[in-house]
Amino acid sequence: MRTNPKQAVSEDSLDQACAWVARLRSDSITLADRSQFKEWCSVEENQRAFAEITELWGDLGALSKMPLETLFPESIPSQKKRNLNRTESTKATKPKSWTLPQWLIGGGLATCGAIVTLWVSFQGMGGETQAQMYATELGQIQTISLPDGSEVKLNSNSKLRVIYNRNERRTELVRGEAFFEVARQTSRPFTVSAGSANIRVLGTEFNVELNPENTRVSVTEGTVSVTEAESAPGLKPESVQLVKNQKVSVSDRGLSPIGRTSPEEATDWTKGLLVFEKTPLKDALTELNRYLNVPVAASPQVENRLVSGTFEVSDPDSTLKAIATALDLQQDRSNTNLTILSPANN
Repeated sequence: MRTNPKQAVSEDSLDQACAWVARLRSDSITLADRSQFKEWCSVEENQRAFAEITELWGDLGALSKMPLETLFPESIPSQKKRNLNRTESTKATKPKSWTLPQWLIGGGLATCGAIVTLWVSFQGMGGETQAQMYATELGQIQTISLPDGSEVKLNSNSKLRVIYNRNERRTELVRGEAFFEVARQTSRPFTVSAGSANIRVLGTEFNVELNPENTRVSVTEGTVSVTEAESAPGLKPESVQLVKNQKVSVSDRGLSPIGRTSPEEATDWTKGLLVFEKTPLKDALTELNRYLNVPVAASPQVENRLVSGTFEVSDPDSTLKAIATALDLQQDRSNTNLTILSPANN
């Protein structure tokens, strides 16, 4: 079927298309039904309506995997009723012109009403769409289920903006860290903007950290495209393709070399852990600060000392104390708004 989606589709055609989607997904569809569907599709407007509704049904993500009988049990005629309708229709004189099947005229259209409501809502999202904001407090981790079946875990003290419409799945990590499990949709790429980085995927799993100095992207599954949000005048933004167990940092200075990572390193925080393996102290403190009431910084003399170990995020003050002890550092708390780590006075 070749359709022109730009032409308007009547509400009646959309109603019928909804009912056909419901019927074609039914286990009890008959050869007669398929024949009637083929004849219905001979009308170009019906083709366009069916294309619109099937596209929406795909866009509904997790809902599309659920049987129509589960979503709208009152809307799908029972097998007994459908058989009765067929029996009665065989007794009647069949008209020469083609007509809609009885099940579609009856209960099937109730399903259409529910789905068309969703379709109209989706159509209204074609242009600018109001953003949905998500934010976590200090020490809180939140799991967010998105309309397409994607899932986002939002770390402590983080903020995410989500904008979905018919053409794109756009998100912005405003603050903090998030792990994305993206449902695959080739027609609508999933994008994340985070500081100096723009990220684009079709369906994959990856972690994004927005830090004061850079944005770090770590991939645990699939392929991710990472591009500079801005570049020097006259230069094309740098871009790299990351695959499983690769990571990169993006800053005002450009992209770092691609490094190696692991699912454990990228997602440790989702399990309530901080895992450091020869991590520069300043980077370790950036992660720890997501959980501390009073942020901590390292003095220039010690900021590049290496930290290794596994720590629980539920007790960040004990983690800070353990790091300071291991690296022979002292905590200067003279400023109530900032703790400074510096060499211990031996």
